[in-house]
Amino acid sequence: MAQINKPNLYFNTKLYTGTGATQSITGVGFQPDWTWIKNRSITANHHVFDVVRGATKYIITNSTNAEATDAQQLQSFDSDGFTVGTNGNVNGSGNNIVAWNWLADNTSGSSNTDGSITSTVSANTTSGFSIVTYSGTGSNATVGHGLGVTPDMVIVKDRTNNVGSTNWNVYHSANTSAPETEIITLNGTGATSDSNIYWNDTAPTSSVFSLGTAGQVNYSSDDYVAYCFTSIKGFSKFGSYTGNGNADGTFTYLGFKPAFVIIKQTNAAGENWFICDNKREGYNAENNRLIPNLSTAEQSDSPIDILSNGFKARETGAKVNASGSTYIYMAFAENPLVGTNNIPATAR
Repeated sequence: MAQINKPNLYFNTKLYTGTGATQSITGVGFQPDWTWIKNRSITANHHVFDVVRGATKYIITNSTNAEATDAQQLQSFDSDGFTVGTNGNVNGSGNNIVAWNWLADNTSGSSNTDGSITSTVSANTTSGFSIVTYSGTGSNATVGHGLGVTPDMVIVKDRTNNVGSTNWNVYHSANTSAPETEIITLNGTGATSDSNIYWNDTAPTSSVFSLGTAGQVNYSSDDYVAYCFTSIKGFSKFGSYTGNGNADGTFTYLGFKPAFVIIKQTNAAGENWFICDNKREGYNAENNRLIPNLSTAEQSDSPIDILSNGFKARETGAKVNASGSTYIYMAFAENPLVGTNNIPATAR
């Protein structure tokens, strides 16, 4: 895939202030297909919306709850952003709110028969991102993802929860030397664990990802959504690093200045995931962070520096830099380090 030189055409963070009344949020720069909203000011859930499931339907990253519908949350995806209703989670009066936005193919999806389960897919092969919905069978299966290349990260959530409360289940290509055998959850603090019933101990391919028999990802007749990503030069990267336990912490080279980073320790339990971005207050080493597995308000103790070509751990603790610990990350670009127009990214 070719390098992306204008990352903000495919991913953009939008900050806005809630009014408590229906308002259109503009300035995203494109019509988003996946929007993740967090009220930064108060204890409030992380709400996720996408075009394939439908604008008014949401799921919560810090919860095991099933999908729900609320016409007063995200009401529509618009040409330069989205419209929110009166719900305080997405539009609390006077609250500071962040929305992270990704572009798929600006459709509600099309049928994909690459796998043994027919899926509905909205895919952007340029940016390496797809939204996939499917129904479980309870038997080992494959699901088409539409990317045309092997995904580096797949996040699956049961929308109906007939099997009971379900986690956000994550496959990550840098999660141990055999990632197809591993499961880690976005809504929890656990370490990675070995299980063959999630991904059927089978690595994704350029056309499908595999499912085992776990009800968390494949309960018979339950409906699921999967968000699939692959690394794209100049735009995104999904990898891992090892902490050094030093205040002059591990540097992770991305090849771009990051606009958005999620990090999680994988070899030990107890640490939260966390998100930093380039739009919220604070900058090196005080990038404000949010925690996708918790409803807590924004925190002002981010332990990383955002640099022109990657990020650097700036603490000795287990959040990002315990000596010998392993961490996975998901990162999207503000600027590529050098684009085809030979204009370098600027440092801050």
